[in-house]
Amino acid sequence: MFRFEKLDIWHKSIEFANKVYDATEGFPARERFGLTSQVRRSAASISANVAEGSSRVSNKDFSRFVEIAYGSLCETLSHLHLAKLRGLLSRDQFAMIDEKAEELARMLSSFRNSLGKWKTDAAEVP
Repeated sequence: MFRFEKLDIWHKSIEFANKVYDATEGFPARERFGLTSQVRRSAASISANVAEGSSRVSNKDFSRFVEIAYGSLCETLSHLHLAKLRGLLSRDQFAMIDEKAEELARMLSSFRNSLGKWKTDAAEVP
């Protein structure tokens, strides 16, 4: 098992991306190479950056990847706001994803802050 697979933040990120994929399933075909692709890529990027960051030797490097993951979360939410405005996503679908995004944002921030408190290499961070 890889280190990132032990992290709750990675599991939450995967669950979040899965919810985004489910929500975008009903987007029209004309959006396949537009908004559907963009929102799915940014959602998948969250867990990918956590995973990549976990492979880094220093906590400073890992923290930077967690920061990038947070940015991908914000990008995903921005795309979903547009999808809601365009009528591609219902208010209820958006509200459910927004709630999950807020939870994930708190977790990413807390995790990033905890990485800054460790002065040793990343392998020693739980």
